Amino acid sequence: MKYLVTIVVCFCMLAGHAQQKNIYHKGWIDFNKNGNKDLFEDPAQPVDRRVENLLAQMNLEEKSCQMATLYGYKRVLKDEMPTAGWKTEIWKDGIANIDEELNSLNKKAQSEYSYPFSKHARALNTIQKWFVEETRLGIPVDFTNEGIHGLCHDRATPLPAPISIGATWNKELVRQAGGVVGREARALGYTNVYAPILDPARDPRWGRVVECYGEDPFLIAELGKQMVLGIQEQGVASTLKHFAVYSIPKGGRDGNARTDPHVAPRELHQLYLYPFRRVIQEAKPLGVMSSYNDWDGVPVTGSPYFLTDLLRKQYGFRGYVVSDSRAVEFLHEKHRVSPSFKESTRQAVEAGLNVWTNFYSPEAYIKNVRELAREGKLSMATIDERVGEVLRVKFLLGLFDRPFVDNPEKADKMVHTAKDDALALQLNRESLVLLKNAGGLLPLDAARFRNILVTGPLAAAESHAISRYGPSNNPVVSVLEGIRSQAGPAAKVVYEKGCEVTNPGWPETEIIPTPLSAAERDSMQKAVAAAGHADVIIAVLGENEKTVGESLSRTALDLPGRQQQLLEALYATGKPVVLVLITGQPLTINWADRFVPAILNAGFPGPSGGRAVAEALFGAYNPGGKLSMTYPKTTGQLELNFPFKPGSHANQPSEGPNGYGKTRVNGALYPFGFGLSYTQFTYSNLVVSPEVQAPQGRIDVAVDVENSGKVTGDEVVQLYIKDQISSVTTYDSQLRGFERVSLQPGEKKTVRFTLSPDDLALYDRNMNWVVEPGGFDIMIGSSSVDIRLKKEVIIKTGN
Repeated sequence: MKYLVTIVVCFCMLAGHAQQKNIYHKGWIDFNKNGNKDLFEDPAQPVDRRVENLLAQMNLEEKSCQMATLYGYKRVLKDEMPTAGWKTEIWKDGIANIDEELNSLNKKAQSEYSYPFSKHARALNTIQKWFVEETRLGIPVDFTNEGIHGLCHDRATPLPAPISIGATWNKELVRQAGGVVGREARALGYTNVYAPILDPARDPRWGRVVECYGEDPFLIAELGKQMVLGIQEQGVASTLKHFAVYSIPKGGRDGNARTDPHVAPRELHQLYLYPFRRVIQEAKPLGVMSSYNDWDGVPVTGSPYFLTDLLRKQYGFRGYVVSDSRAVEFLHEKHRVSPSFKESTRQAVEAGLNVWTNFYSPEAYIKNVRELAREGKLSMATIDERVGEVLRVKFLLGLFDRPFVDNPEKADKMVHTAKDDALALQLNRESLVLLKNAGGLLPLDAARFRNILVTGPLAAAESHAISRYGPSNNPVVSVLEGIRSQAGPAAKVVYEKGCEVTNPGWPETEIIPTPLSAAERDSMQKAVAAAGHADVIIAVLGENEKTVGESLSRTALDLPGRQQQLLEALYATGKPVVLVLITGQPLTINWADRFVPAILNAGFPGPSGGRAVAEALFGAYNPGGKLSMTYPKTTGQLELNFPFKPGSHANQPSEGPNGYGKTRVNGALYPFGFGLSYTQFTYSNLVVSPEVQAPQGRIDVAVDVENSGKVTGDEVVQLYIKDQISSVTTYDSQLRGFERVSLQPGEKKTVRFTLSPDDLALYDRNMNWVVEPGGFDIMIGSSSVDIRLKKEVIIKTGN
C-alpha cells in the first residue's frame, strides 16, 4: 500500500509542477519551458528540422547525457521512483535510455512495480514525467528492454527460444510474435526492444546458439525481418543484436572469449553481415547493438568501417547504435588497442557509436565525452551527429508528441492475453521437428500403449522454459503433465526421473569419465524396473538453462551427464522407446539415431511446450518443423554447416546412400532443413519464368505440393539455387526461398516464389556485389539434401 501511495504522491507533485509551468498545451508540449512553441516541439514539422532545432538549444552537458544508458532499478538506479537526489545525479541533464527499468534481469525479473501491468505503465509514466518536467530541455527517455523470446517482463507472454522459433520456418507466425512483443512493450511503457538476434550460429558448441534462429543467413534474414516489422508496427523500436561477426568465437568458446573470429572477408559479407544488411534495408529497424569482438584485429565497436561505412553509408541505417555491455571498455581492457577508457570513448564515438552501455553508472563515460570535447580531441560536429541520431529515433517513436503511456489501465487487458497464449502454443507446436519414426511408432496408439513410462531429467522439468532474456513467473506445463493430460483416463502414466541433466564434476566428466555413484545407479535402476511394466517408454532427455546459453559453451555435444547411459539401459529392456529431445543446440545423438525407433526434437520450448510435445506424441498435432541447423555426428567434423563450399564436407551428400555421404563418419547426422511428418508430400509441376533473364530481372518460380498421405500436415517447401560457374568459389547451394504450407489429405497447393537479383548475386574478385551471367540451378525440395525438382535458368547480358 505504501508504494501505491508513493506513486500517487509523485503524480500529484509532478502534475502540480506541470500545472505551475503550464508546459502541456493542446497538440504540443513546452519541453524547454520557455512559453513558446519551438520548432522541435511542433509535431507538424519534419523530423530532421526538429532534431536540428533541439540540438541548437543543447549544451555539452545535455548532449553528452544523450550518449549513455542508465540501467534501471537494482542494476544502477537505487531508487524505484524519482527522488530529490536525482537533481544532483549525472542524469539531471537527461539520459539517452533507461534499460530494464523496474524489471531487472534477476532470477524472477520482478520488482514492486512489475505487476500488475498497469502499475508498471503508471510507474514509467512517473519517471518519464520527471525527465520531461525536471530537466531543462525535457528530453524524454527511451525505455529499453530485452525481448528475444517474449518481452523480458514479469508475466509477459512467453515464447520459445529463438532456435525453436527458427525451426518453425513460418514467416507469418514470427511477424505475429513480433507484434505481441511490441504491443506488450508499448503497453508497459517500454519504447525499444533488444530483438531480434541476427547472428548466424555456425558453431554448435557456442552457448548462445539457443538464442539464434539458426545457421543459414537467408533463413535468419527472412525471420528477422518479420520480427522487426512485427515489433515496430506497434510503435516500438527494434534493436538488432549483435553487429557484427559475434557468433563465431574461436573454437566456439564463450564467456570472455569474444575475439579472433576466423572469418574471411567474402564470408564476412555473404554469411555474417547478410542478415543485417537485408533486415536494415527491408525492415528499417531503429536500433543496432554493436558487439564486443574484433574482426581482423579491429574491435567492431571502435571500427568506422563497421559502424559508419557499412552500417550507415552502405546499408542506410538511420537509427542509433548502442554498445553491448563493456564493448567500449574492452577496447582497452581486452583488445588493447587503447591505453585508457577515455581514449576508448573517443575511438568508439568517432567510429559511429551513439550510446554507451554497461552495468554501472554512466557518469564516467559521460565525463569522458565532456573532457574530450573541451580538450578538442572530440569535435562538436561529431558529438552533434551522434546525438542527433539518438534524438531522431526519439522523434520517430513519438516521444516528443506523446511521451507517456496513454491510459495505463489498458495494459492489464493488453499484455499476455488468451489470444497471446494461443499464439505461443502454436509457435511451440510448429517448432517441433520429427527426426525419426521407424515403423510408424508415432503417433502413439492410446489403445495399444496403455502403460506408459515417462522418464528422463527433463520430463518434469520447468526451469528451461523460463530462461534468460524472456518473461518470468509464468506457469509451465512440463512434458510429463502434457502426457498425462493427453494420454487420457484409460492410460496409466508412471514417472521415474532416472538421472539428472548433468552429473557431479560436469563438464569435466565429458573429458574424464567417472563411475556411477550408488545414488545414480539406484535412480537409473528404478527407471529400468518401471520400464518392465510399460508398453512404451518416453524418455525426455537433453539440456537445460544451465548447460546451454550465454557463457555456456561446450567441448562436446553428446547428451550431458548420465543420460546416454540411461537411454541405453532403457533400450536394453526391449520395450519401444520414444526419445523427446529438449535442446538449445545440435547434439551428436548417433546412438539414438541408430537404435531408438522414434525421436522428436522439441528444441528449447516455452512454458506451453509440454502440451505441444504431448499433442504430437499422441497425434493431436502433426509435427512439421525443420532443423535450422545441421546436426553433426561428432565435434571432430566442426564446422559442419549450411551453406558450405564444394568439397568442404568430405563426401558430398549426393554421393552416398540416403544422401549422407559414403561412410557413417562423413556427412551430417541430420542435414539443414530436415524434418519428417506423419504424412507424405508429393512435388510436381515446377515452373520457372522466364528461363532466360537479364542480370537485373526477376524470376518467378511455382511448384505444386500435394499431401499424398492420410493425415493433415505442414510442409516447408524450400527453394535452393546453385551457381553453375562463377568467378569465385560459391556455396554448393544456397537457400533463397521457403514457405510453410498446411495441407489436408489429398489437398494440393501451388507455392510461389520470386527471385530478385540480390538472390543470385555474389561478391566477385573485386568485392563487388554482382549478378554474373551464366546458368543457375533452381531446386525445390523438402530439405537441403532432399531435392525433389530442378530446373535451369540462364542469366544473359545483352540482346
